[in-house]
Amino acid sequence: MITFRIDDVGASTKYYNQHGKKVFKYKKIPYFYFLLANFWFFKRIEPFREWGKYEELTATEWQGFLKIFKEHKIKPIVAITACWVDKNSQLIPFPKKFSDEAKVLKKAFIKNNIVVANHGLTHCVVGKHLPSFLGSNRKFHREFWPELDEKTHEDHILRSQKILESFFNKKVEIFVPPGNVWSVKTYRALLKTNIKNVISANYMLDSQEKMKSISFENDQNGHFFSFHDRDLKLFGEKWLRKKINEAQKGN
Repeated sequence: MITFRIDDVGASTKYYNQHGKKVFKYKKIPYFYFLLANFWFFKRIEPFREWGKYEELTATEWQGFLKIFKEHKIKPIVAITACWVDKNSQLIPFPKKFSDEAKVLKKAFIKNNIVVANHGLTHCVVGKHLPSFLGSNRKFHREFWPELDEKTHEDHILRSQKILESFFNKKVEIFVPPGNVWSVKTYRALLKTNIKNVISANYMLDSQEKMKSISFENDQNGHFFSFHDRDLKLFGEKWLRKKINEAQKGN
């Protein structure tokens, strides 16, 4: 059984994480190198744009995607970043920034049509999240680097849990670390919450300590189809139906 997971919902990473595509490949063989991909405006235009900018999914779009999931009897994990970080480093809670979208997801969560996961408070290192004139800012769109102090890890975990659980009126028990980056400091903070499961492509970057009361699932084990709201925004319902059909045939 394949579990579908959608990341980056509510995250300003979709807007400020701007980096370009330097290497172009055909059948995994490089055929063109563009060294200016991360210079100025190139990182925001096709065909050099690797990631941002793209818009948040609307409530109407979500209703269409949720209908497709329901038709196929799929309960997706929706990994939500609790706050949008604006250009002035102000944090705006997801239910306030995207109220219509949040209402649709709340209704689906209450009806057990989706599972809501914690995808961090900010998804980024606040204050370093804005795009640069030259170079990629991708590194700073990972929230839980080991070098950040313990207080930051704890504050971000506890605040994100409070925002999500207060709005959805249900326990949030899954944590999906942004960019698969997390630390033993993150784990110690998770112990103070309702989180029971961490899903990531990587274990803690700075420790192999065995977790107590929290399980770990590697999403590269073949049981997950993990993607981003970016894919839904750019490719739409036809793309989703195709991926569901591929997953179900392969299963």
